[in-house]
Amino acid sequence: MPGAIYAEGLVKTFGDVRALDGVDLDVPEGTVLGLLGPNGAGKTTAVRCLTTLLRPDSGKAVVAGVDVLKQPDAVRRSIGLSGQFAAVDEYLTGRENLHMVGRLYQMRAKEAKARAVELLEQFHLTDAADRPTKTYSGGMRRRLDLAAALVVSPPVMFMDEPTTGLDPRNRQQLWEVIKQLVSGGTTLLLTTQYLEEADHLAHDIAVVDHGRVIAQGTSDQLKARTGGERVEVVVHERDHIRTAAEVLTGFGKGDTTVEEHTRKLIVPVTGGAKLLAEVIRELDGRGIEIDDIALRRPTLDDVFLSLTGHVAEERPEGDGAPGSKQDTRRNTGKDSNEEAAK
Repeated sequence: MPGAIYAEGLVKTFGDVRALDGVDLDVPEGTVLGLLGPNGAGKTTAVRCLTTLLRPDSGKAVVAGVDVLKQPDAVRRSIGLSGQFAAVDEYLTGRENLHMVGRLYQMRAKEAKARAVELLEQFHLTDAADRPTKTYSGGMRRRLDLAAALVVSPPVMFMDEPTTGLDPRNRQQLWEVIKQLVSGGTTLLLTTQYLEEADHLAHDIAVVDHGRVIAQGTSDQLKARTGGERVEVVVHERDHIRTAAEVLTGFGKGDTTVEEHTRKLIVPVTGGAKLLAEVIRELDGRGIEIDDIALRRPTLDDVFLSLTGHVAEERPEGDGAPGSKQDTRRNTGKDSNEEAAK
């Protein structure tokens, strides 16, 4: 049975650009799927198709049990969307923004007002509730934007790079909110350029490149594809590099890599911290002074680079789809943005 978010063979082209080239996704209810990929990979286009803002050229998509192509209005009533840019009215207060969204969802005035109060408290915005949002910091605007996407407590959420541009403190606060949502049963599709974010939040990760899903699995499963642990040593004296290489090769499960200019040696190993202690003892016994030594496990950065050939980059605009900056917005109410679904 398909999950809360399901896509099969999604294709979307813009002229000669094939933004999506047969994307398949299946996100179980109450879980987080992290969508990773280099600039232009198709992440934002996939989100826009799944949230009815774009109509795919071919393929199938089902969100919250509703066919995205056949019943776009019903999909909109079942989802929340937080885009790359905070979609708030800067001339309204925080309270007025949330109240407005509630009314757009056809909530009663009293109900919308009560929900606004609840969300302002949840997102630590109560003290600023009656200030125009143009006076808010970037982190406050992002929190308000996410609160607005949750006015009707949607069972499915889409977040397109929700923490881009935030400082570490605000990013951590949003992470906590996201974890609370998911623990309450919300299903989330999250696109991000912050690999640490996907590692921290996602139950499953899909790596997208050139409009295709090229790898999918848990963080640990993807990391295992890049190999095991590595010991990295920086020797104090350049004259000790050759001897240190002999030592590391004796413990390693592969060739020792030497970076002459940094005096760093790297070797793949198995054995964890116990082996690291043995390496340190052997180096000390040989009279080799070290500046640094570490046991390094693969990271999602390693996975990203090995699979795509690119490092993760932030992008100020969308992923190659025309109008990405303007069009990745929250779709509120059954009457909003009908043209986007046509």
